[in-house]
Amino acid sequence: MPIPDDVTGEEIDKDIRQELQSLPKGLADDVARNLVMVARLIDEEPEEAYAYSRVALRLASRVAAVREAAGFAAYATQKYSEALAEFRAARRMTGGVELWPVMADCERGLGRPERALAMAGEPETQKLDKAGQVEMRLVAAGARRDMGQLDAAIVTLQSPELASSSVQPWTARLRYAYADALLAAGREAEAREWFAKALEADKDGATDASDRLAEIDGVEFVDVSDDTSDDSDDAADDDDSDESEDESEGGDVRGDADGRDA
Repeated sequence: MPIPDDVTGEEIDKDIRQELQSLPKGLADDVARNLVMVARLIDEEPEEAYAYSRVALRLASRVAAVREAAGFAAYATQKYSEALAEFRAARRMTGGVELWPVMADCERGLGRPERALAMAGEPETQKLDKAGQVEMRLVAAGARRDMGQLDAAIVTLQSPELASSSVQPWTARLRYAYADALLAAGREAEAREWFAKALEADKDGATDASDRLAEIDGVEFVDVSDDTSDDSDDAADDDDSDESEDESEGGDVRGDADGRDA
């Protein structure tokens, strides 16, 4: 896979760079550059990110950071079985629990919501930091919805983090999930309130809360550029029609130059 010349490998997190020090320098640099490409592309071009992750994996499969990156790239392309295998490998290498929520979400992706719920109740969840615990709550609520348990999903999301007025990195997504569950349960007025709260906390545009609010309110957005284009087309059609009438009056009945009838 080609890598731009401006990618040096120094862009990666220092902790990952330290992990790569167990490799020969040239190899470490190659792996680092591929990991940089994974990070750059995973949101917008997940398939390309996945391809770079496979190169890194081929070069350094015994490095936990590489297995983790490969897992996230597979997850982004909905290769849940592969992602789960990579996450498990990374966890065995590090002994950490940080990947527990995304591993549970892979179980959901594989059609096993019951397994995801079971993971939410295991001791590893209690070892997660606050962000990890919120993520696990989101996964558990999603699993409840997968099983058709809407009311249980709503209750699962009700937590001190949801009620808190402080805005954290997870706040917008938590409020959005709660609003979405309420709407699915037919509680539209409450859903609108929580979509508005999600929008208030969503400074980076991580959710489409504004679109969901507009949908509830029956607001339709008009693309002005399209209207302008349509008007121009109408005007052109009128001109073509006038020209055709003039030609008909002169006894010359023809199609337009592009093959369309006037």
